[in-house]
Parts: sequence; structure tokens; C-alpha cells
Amino acid sequence: MVQNSCFLYSPPGIGSQYPNVSIIRSTHMITHSATDPSQYSAFEPECQVENYPLIFARLRLLEKYLDADSQNEAPNAVMSGLESESESDPAEPAQDDGVEQQCEETTYVPFTEEEFGEQGEQVEELADENKSLIWCIVKQVRPGMDLSKVVLPTFILEPRSFLDKLSDSYYHADLLSKAVQEDDAFTRMKLVVQWYLSSFYKKPKGLKKPYNPILGERFRCYWQHPSGSRTFYIAEQVSHHPPVSAFYVTNREDGFSITCSILAKSKFYGNSTSAVLEGAATMTLLPRGECYTATSPYAHCKGILMGTLSMELGGKINIECENTGYRTELEFKLKPFLGGADATNVVVGKIKLGKETLATINGHWDKECRVKDSKTGEETLLFRVDAETRSKRLTRHMVPLESQDPNESQRLWQHVSDAIAREDQVAATEEKTVLEERQRADAKERASTESTHMPELFELDSYGQWLYKYADLRPWDSRNDVRQYECQFKVLTQTRHKSVPIVHGAEMIHPLRSSLETLSRTQRQSPAGQAIPAVSKAKNKSLVLAPRDTNSDSSQSPQGAVKRSSSSAIKQLALAVDQVNRVLELHTRQLNEISQRLERMQYSPPSSSLSVQSHHLLGGGVSQSTVFKSLIYALIGLTFSLILRWLFK
Repeated sequence: MVQNSCFLYSPPGIGSQYPNVSIIRSTHMITHSATDPSQYSAFEPECQVENYPLIFARLRLLEKYLDADSQNEAPNAVMSGLESESESDPAEPAQDDGVEQQCEETTYVPFTEEEFGEQGEQVEELADENKSLIWCIVKQVRPGMDLSKVVLPTFILEPRSFLDKLSDSYYHADLLSKAVQEDDAFTRMKLVVQWYLSSFYKKPKGLKKPYNPILGERFRCYWQHPSGSRTFYIAEQVSHHPPVSAFYVTNREDGFSITCSILAKSKFYGNSTSAVLEGAATMTLLPRGECYTATSPYAHCKGILMGTLSMELGGKINIECENTGYRTELEFKLKPFLGGADATNVVVGKIKLGKETLATINGHWDKECRVKDSKTGEETLLFRVDAETRSKRLTRHMVPLESQDPNESQRLWQHVSDAIAREDQVAATEEKTVLEERQRADAKERASTESTHMPELFELDSYGQWLYKYADLRPWDSRNDVRQYECQFKVLTQTRHKSVPIVHGAEMIHPLRSSLETLSRTQRQSPAGQAIPAVSKAKNKSLVLAPRDTNSDSSQSPQGAVKRSSSSAIKQLALAVDQVNRVLELHTRQLNEISQRLERMQYSPPSSSLSVQSHHLLGGGVSQSTVFKSLIYALIGLTFSLILRWLFK
């Protein structure tokens, strides 16, 4: 038995044109096995929890099919306990949204301990005993192998979890607050890029890697803004093989929200390795309805077998907003073989609108970046890492260690982190092994019972994205919303009134498509020509506008809903929805065919030269001349590097 709330909302203007449209706010009980469509209203969805956008979209679709003669009838309205703004009690205490009234707010404390590495190339000199461990790892792997299943020694570990590491991007979240307030779309994009670049300059001392999160591991914190608002961060490890981390960031008061799921991959190339983060973060500017997507660069570590062990960022990333058409292309460049200090940690990019380049970006992501206007040639500072910038970092608040749950990152890895802080590598390895063996035992138990792990905070939608179950993407309402707070990993909003519906989950991201699919499914399940009855009795504070039906005695009941509906209109709407679905499926198949053709064209050799060059190719499809040239260049490079090492030894 699940408690569910349904809300039927009349859009602005419909009340005057269609006075018989009902506005219903009710709370009732349903079961998961309920499949009879007769229990739902003709205008109400299948009772998604607080699904306001779905109902709003459906009302717009049904608006033109309402009976025309109902426009001239006087509304039969009965108000039951819903107070207007002028009649409400100003001393009414603020209430919590949703149903979690018994949830107690989590206690946080400021956490100011931060470690910063030096600017420039991130290097580390290994001790002799640690070099032997590196060689033991190298013997277990081969070029091109994924390193996610390789157990790494503790001396290269940073004493915190990867879920904690991902939160480094939000110490300058106040830049996003400024972006929300900016009216110019170009300036908003520059502020978003400025925030994005602020995510990387915090580096650990030496070359360190965070812990691989345990399946089901969770992390939470928030940052206090100067304005008094809070940016909350909730993360969970939703999968172990493959390793997927999902997180949700929200600050409704300042108007932004971010959701992301990241698949971490690593590849070994002999003397180097790369850690790739697959996945795109989606940021929403709530008052403006704009969505920005951004990808991540990869981390490249070199000098494993020979040379100095160092790490840098590389790759091309995109930050784009489909709503405005602005797009930023950034390239993190790796240090060339003969490059100096100025060639380390270089980033270049462009801000574009369509195909037009509006500005160029150049600099170092750990020092200073500047942006140059393409039309005027004016160059301005985009971002600079100095003492003033570090002083503006927002203060992060965390849950005290003794108050954390057993599966929270800091408490889960407490003994490993303590051993690393004492530089006791033996104890750190033992504690790390205990956690890994416990995780393997849990996996065997799930395999024996043929069960799967179900994340507690995130759910997988139909588009393959992990979404926070308690996401609230409404713009901030200063008249009703008081503040955001966190309770049992649920980010809630304290409100003055309980008349505002909350929309959670994937239906908020794709409301229109969900409404079409749900409506089509509902009409196919209902018998032809049969109207779906109204919702059950409303409770507590509700406003019911019932139509006047001369053929029904129940039209005068204050608890009645819309009884009158046109069966022909519903049939026409169902046919239209089915036709739209068929067109979408056709277009999807055509796009898939085009994509397959492009892939074949990309990877197949030109037909004219295929027969001529076929006898010059080796077994792997590589020409002999290419192999010979690669060997010559490798020998020349190796000789040159040996000469340089001998000269500067």
C-alpha cells in the first residue's frame, strides 16, 4: 500500500473559458496492483507522486476537446478549507514539503581542512621500495587493459573517496548563482565556463588517486553561500561493475540544479595510463528553464616505467545550452615531449553561437585563463588562481563522523585513511582488504539468491540516466518557500503552506513525452466509448470546481469531479497520440540507419584504393610502411631521450 498525492491544476485562462474544469488536490491510497482504469479521472494521470507537469501538459491537450456548451455555464464551485493569500494566517508556522514530516534535519559542522598541491606539473618521486610494487602491478597488466579490477597499492591513494573527490567542483558554486541572475546569454555562458574551470585547480600533494567507492557507498555535504543559501551535494555508488557514481547538486534558492552519473574507466598503455570519466553533467537554471550539458577531461599519468611520474589533464570537452544555442569547446592539452613549463596544463577553447565564434579562451587551467572577444579584440580575465580566489572558496559543511551512517564515505574508509595518515602502509592495505573482501562476499550472496543491488537514492530512467529520487526542479517561490535542508539524504524544502505540488524523478525531466505515453496507455486500456470516472473523495484542504450536469444528480456534490467528458474527443486524442508515437518511431529508425551508415563510412577504407593497398596491409589492417616509420621514430626518440638523460644526469 502506497500513499500517493494527485493534483489537477487549471492553467491560467482556462478558468474563464472553461469554468467547469476541476481543480482537485486529494490524498488517497492505491496499491501497486491497481490496473483498473476506472479508478482514475478522465483528466488525471495514473497517480504519479505529485506529478504536476504531466497533468499540466494533459490539460493543455484536452483543452480544445471540452464540450463547447460548458463554456456558457456558471461554475459550481465549493471551497473546502483552502485559504486565499489575503485570508491566510500570517502567524501560520512553516511546514515541510512532501510527506516526510517526521524527518529530522541532519546536523552539519564546518569542514575547513583542505590540501593544495603546487601549481604547474603534478609529479611525484617514488621511493625504491614503492618502485618494486609498481613493477608487480605492471606484470599483471597488458597494454590496452582496463585497470578498474586491478588492486592498487595504498601509497598512491589519496585518503578520501571518489564520491568526495567529485565534490571539488562546487567550492565556487556562487558563480552559478551569478549566472542565474545574468540576463545576457553570452555572459551566462562565460560564468558557467568560469565555474567549470574552477573545478580543477585543487590538486593533492604528489600523485594520488582517491578510493574506488564501495557499492552502495554514499556521501553528502553542503556549501554555505554569502547570501545565506546552501548548495547541497548528494552522491551514491549505484554500480560496481561497471563502476558508476551518481550525484545530485541543488540550490533552489539561488536557482540551479545539477545531476550526473559517471562511468569511470582506466586504460594502461605501457609507460602511461589514462583515467576516463564517461558521462555528461546536466545543469538546469531553474528560473530560466535553461539546461547546460558538460563533459569531463581525462587524467593522463605517465612515467610509470621510466622517467618522472606525473599526471595532467587532456582531451576535448563541450559545454552547450540547447535553449540558447551557445556552445563552448575546450581542449586540455598534454605537455609535448620538448615542452617547457609554459606548455604544462594549457587549455584553449572557443565560445560559439551556431557556427560563429564569439570569443576565444587561452591560458592555464591551474593559473590563469583569459577570454578574447572575436569582434572587438578586447581581452579580459576569465579566471585566475591566486590567494584571493582561494579565500573566496565557499565553506563546506559535513556530517560529524560519529553521526554518519556506516556506509558513508568518511566513516566507511576511516581506518584506511587513519593508517595512510600515520604512513603505515601495511595497516592501510589490511584495512582496505577487509572492505574489498566484504564487498566480494556481498556480491556472492546476491549471486546465490539471484538478486540485484537497488540504489536507495537514485533510479534509472527510461533514457539510461541515473536520477535523484527526491529531485525538486521547481523555481524558488519566495512567498511560499522558506529554506532547503537535508534529512536522511533527502533534500527537502521547508514551506509556509502545503498547497504546492512537488515533482520528483524522471517524469520532471520529460513531462510532455511522459504525459503522451501515459495518456495513450490509459486510453488503450479503457473500453471504447467509456469515460473514466472522477477521482475519489478529496481530503483536507481542497478546491473542487464541479460542472453542472443536468443528467446527473451527483453534479451538485461538493466532492464530485468532472463527470462530463466527450468520448469522441478522447478517441480522437488517443488516435492523435498513437499517430505521433508512430512518427517518432519511424524517425528513430531512420536516425539509427543513418548512424550505422556513417560508422561504416568512417571505418571502411576508400573503395578505389582498397584493392591496391590490400597486399601492403598486415594482419591488423595496418600498412607495412606505417609500421616501419613508427619503429624508426620510436628508436630515434628513445636514442634522443637517452642522450638527454646522460647530458643532464
